[in-house]
Amino acid sequence: MNQNEIDAKSLENAKQLFVSGDIDRIEVGTVKGLQDIHKALFDGLYEFAGEIRTKNIAKGGFRFANSLYLKEVLAAVEKMPESTFEEIIAKYVEMNVAHPFMEGNGRSTRIWLDMILKKNLGMVVEWANIDKEQYLQAMERSPINDLELRFLIQPNLTDKVDDREVIFKGIEQSYYYEGYEKS
Repeated sequence: MNQNEIDAKSLENAKQLFVSGDIDRIEVGTVKGLQDIHKALFDGLYEFAGEIRTKNIAKGGFRFANSLYLKEVLAAVEKMPESTFEEIIAKYVEMNVAHPFMEGNGRSTRIWLDMILKKNLGMVVEWANIDKEQYLQAMERSPINDLELRFLIQPNLTDKVDDREVIFKGIEQSYYYEGYEKS
């Protein structure tokens, strides 16, 4: 399978996670919940689906959390508070810095973020309204300061938490952020 075929199947898996209702049985805000999301998206596509990485990774010159300390880092992120929008975004940023999987971190953590927002604030992100370049730049700068990311996401929160169109367009946008475009 080439990368485009993997992405297409994973996108289908992501939508199925919601259609089946399985998303509602996943722990919210936990490492286990994130692993379950990752496994649902990439099972049968990557042998490491749902498994925490044991190797160091980097992207664009940024080194993610060292694999030697990843379990401790993830335990600390999991304990972070998530009662306000600011706290939830801070937790999301730290999970992104941890980057617990070899591949598929962005797609998995955006669903994870939406689940936390839905549970604690009754909102989800309308990802389809957020420009790819602005989002990627805000994420790149977020470990230093997450203000830009919060300013990008906050006006795009919606209470349409069960609206299939909002959810599915959001998932498609999430895959677009990672370079996937339907052929």
